[in-house]
Amino acid sequence: MKKYNTVIIGGGPAGYTAALYAARAGLSVIVLEMLSPGGQMATTTEIDNYPGFEETVDGFDLAQKMKAGAERFGVESEFAEVTEIDLQSDIKTIKTTSGDFEADTVILATGAAPRELGVEGERELRGRGVSYCATCDGMMYRNKTVVVVGGGNSAAEDALYLSKLCTKVYMVHRRDKLRASVSYQRQLEKAENVEFIWNSEVTALLHDNIITGAEITNRLTGEKSKIDCNGIFVAVGRIPNTELVKGQIELDREGYIIASEDTKTNIPGVFAAGDVRQKPLRQIVTAASDGAVASKFVEEYMGLLP
Repeated sequence: MKKYNTVIIGGGPAGYTAALYAARAGLSVIVLEMLSPGGQMATTTEIDNYPGFEETVDGFDLAQKMKAGAERFGVESEFAEVTEIDLQSDIKTIKTTSGDFEADTVILATGAAPRELGVEGERELRGRGVSYCATCDGMMYRNKTVVVVGGGNSAAEDALYLSKLCTKVYMVHRRDKLRASVSYQRQLEKAENVEFIWNSEVTALLHDNIITGAEITNRLTGEKSKIDCNGIFVAVGRIPNTELVKGQIELDREGYIIASEDTKTNIPGVFAAGDVRQKPLRQIVTAASDGAVASKFVEEYMGLLP
């Protein structure tokens, strides 16, 4: 069983930034990622809010650059599924489908997956009109018509943001009123280009390789209607990837890891970075920031800081 100073679980921007900083500090580091580098970022075709690029950058390409940048300092990458984690001892144990690893410290950077609508073609149309992040993709829909699905604070934030960019915003919610805060509701009511469609769900995506509209079904009457639109923003929640650490790491009621800005969890030597952590903003740049912070406190834990 090979031992490392730091095992990082998750190869997104948080994971590879943490790996870069930890390796530069002289620590032995391995990143464990089930799929390809980048996590959710790798599925985004156009990123225009990450610093340092004059043009939009492809998420997959950016992920490869992050991986290469970390490996330049000796970081190892293993693409395998983590099946079991034991964080209770001073030496942590991580079991994967390709072998087992030991670590002095662990950084959990497993991310959070957007909750999907569950309609046919949704995954294939991601990046071609289906989005789960208005602040990431909203600029591509300037002066266009979009649909926002959801009724909570995230959906309200997305609708308000898009209302400043788009000609028309339809807000589709399965209930007869929003769950969002009163402040958000008042702002939305004042937005002249926002129209609510109550007691309804998006039941089909209309497309010609890119989104052209949505089929809406009223949950009370069963009546179906169609909306012509250029984009559909899904804001019905996220699912943090924390199943493997339940019962060991302290989680909030939504399943996110409770860790403050120092990224420390309730277990010494275990840190949480990126979207998996309880935090107010989940973006590529904030995930990368978490990774850098986590590596600093790994150094502190290892006794490398003065």
